[in-house]
Parts: sequence; C-alpha cells; structure tokens
Amino acid sequence: MSERRARPAARNTKNARNSMRSVWRRALTPPQPPAADTTAPPPEEGPAEQAEVASVVQAALYRDGVRISSPATLAETFRELREEPSGMAWIGLARPTDAELLSLAAEFDLHPLSVEDAMEAHQRPKLERYGDTLFVVLRAARYLDAPEEVDFGELHVFVGPDFVITVRHGAAPDLSAVRRRMEETPELLKLGPEAVLYAILDAVVDGYAPVVAGVQNDIDEIETEVFRGDPEVSRRIYELSREMVEFQRATRPLVGMLHGLIAGFSKYETDEELQRYLRDVADHVTHISERVDSFRQALTEILTVNATLVTQQQNAEMRALAEAGFEQNEEIKKISSWAAILFAPTLVGTIYGMNFTHMPELHWLLGYPFAIGLMGVVCVSLYVIFKHRDWL
Repeated sequence: MSERRARPAARNTKNARNSMRSVWRRALTPPQPPAADTTAPPPEEGPAEQAEVASVVQAALYRDGVRISSPATLAETFRELREEPSGMAWIGLARPTDAELLSLAAEFDLHPLSVEDAMEAHQRPKLERYGDTLFVVLRAARYLDAPEEVDFGELHVFVGPDFVITVRHGAAPDLSAVRRRMEETPELLKLGPEAVLYAILDAVVDGYAPVVAGVQNDIDEIETEVFRGDPEVSRRIYELSREMVEFQRATRPLVGMLHGLIAGFSKYETDEELQRYLRDVADHVTHISERVDSFRQALTEILTVNATLVTQQQNAEMRALAEAGFEQNEEIKKISSWAAILFAPTLVGTIYGMNFTHMPELHWLLGYPFAIGLMGVVCVSLYVIFKHRDWL
C-alpha cells in the first residue's frame, strides 16, 4: 500500500517541477507581437503600460558617474543600455507588477528564485549571489510620530556588472535622496554598482537612527507611566516589544551580511575607499543592533516591574478589604454581644409576663427580687464571657 502511494507522489513532484520550469520559460520568453492590422485603429495605452509608468519610480543611465539619459519606460532603458556598453543602469521600482519583474529577469538574466522572492516580498534580510548578480533583501524602518509606532518597509536590490535594480515594498526607504547624493558625488558613483549598493545600505542604516531615538523616548515615557500606575501601560509595553522583535529581525542579520559583503569586496578587489565606507556602515549596524537588544531587555525588565507594581497594588487593595472586613466583624461581634445581654432580661420578663393563673412564682413573696436577680446574673455572666473572648 505504501509503495502505491509513493509512486504517484514522486510522479506529482516531478510533474510539479517540470510545470514550474515551463512556467518560468514561458514567463521569461518575451511575448511575440501580433501581426499588424492595417484596418484597425491605433492602440491606446493599456493597463500594462499604465502599471509600468506607475511602478517605475525612476530609471537612469550613467557613464563615469554622470547621468546621460533618463528613460521613461523599461523598454527604453533596455534599449539605451545595449547602445551604451560602458554605461550603468539604475532602475527604481515601487511595488512592480509580475510582468515588469519578468521582463527585468529576461533582460538581465536574473535568477528565478530571486525574482520570485521579489514578487512575493515578506522576506528576511539576506545576501545571495547568483553568478555575477548580487541579490540583497533589506528591511527599512521609519518612526511615525503621530501614532508613536515603527513602520517597516522592504527593499530588494539586484546588483549586476552594469545595472542596479531596486524593488521597494512599502513607504521606506526614500531612495530619491540616495540618488541625489550619488549624482552630487560623481567620483563615488563612477565606482559602479557596488557604490550604489553601499549608498543604499548606508541610507537604510541611517534611517534606523530616528527609529532608535523615537523608541528611546517611548521607553522613557513608559517608565514614567509604569510608576504613575497607568492601567494602559501594559498594552503599550506589549506593542512596543513586538515592534522591537521586528526591528531586531531587520537589524541583526545585517551584521553578518555586511561582513560577508566586505569579504566579497576584498575578494573581487573592489575599491579600497569603498571598502572603508562599507566597514563604517557595518560599525553603525552593530551599534544599532546592540541598542535594539538593550531595548528588548529594558522592555522585559519594565514589564516585570509593572507586573510587580500591579501585584503590590492588588495586594494592598486586598489587605484594605481584609482590614475593612475585620473591622466590620468586630463591630458585628459587639452588636451581637450587647444584643445577647439585652435579650436575657427580655426573656425573663417575657416569661413572667404571661397571664396564666397557675404560676407558682406569681404569689411568692420573693418572686420579684428573684426575677430581677436572675436577670442580673444572666446579664453579668454574658458580659464576662464576651469580655473574656474580646468581643466587647
């Protein structure tokens, strides 16, 4: 029975792999244009062209660190790069369509696995090499002052011999500032795609600094709220702790990535000055990662202190309730004791107040003194007993 099940499973796996390969072959093969129809009206701009214009944030060609062209579409970028062998293309995309990524993959021979990661997003920070192409995944972050929270974005970077492709998912980071910085320093830009990758890494890491400052301010506020007894502080600690976990996932892998990248730059004899810049970025990342670790530790300790304070407050409230209950019990015992003492003469008086003709004590000369004495003896006895038990 197991052999019969294993064979179809193996065939399904093989068919699935063949199907995936055929899908990639079809996807990476540029579509053939339809035969021209002279009777039909000229085609208008369709959704694909509109999506391309919307997704391509900026594309430019550079030679010796100077921009020489700004193509409007990917097709123009491909054509002009072929016509300029010594040039470098820098293409910036924001939430591109699958068709755009597949066209880039076909033009620059990008590995299908890296293209698939760029399509799906939600990847961990990593650095992978596919032949002559580097594929880098970064998690950018920015601090939002109004809601006092950290917003994370995702950036995919393809770095080849003569091109840099950035695929941005989310609002952060702002790569237009990186492009302006590089264009203002052509001596750095002319070092090639590796210099652009350095600038992008530097911008992402620099973007962590305001986040660290904002989180530090939040932690200071939380500490004040904890000792003030704010009931909502536990929720804020929990939410900030979750953000720090996400921040840690964004920064911690960068340390190893940058050291691996530095080793690769040294291996491929990249410019020495660029290697120094990259080491500086690695130092900043290490510092940021250590700060994030300290934030997580601080939040854990604050949460413990808050739980202790809440427990102490609950214990104080329970103690106050217990003391109030004890005092109430003491008052009840006093009232009950006096009620019992007063009940004794009432009982005797009630018995002798019954209007029966044949009661032996009614015509007895000492009946009245005996009744009064009985009342006194009972009352005094009860008082002594209650006093001995500290009820009075």
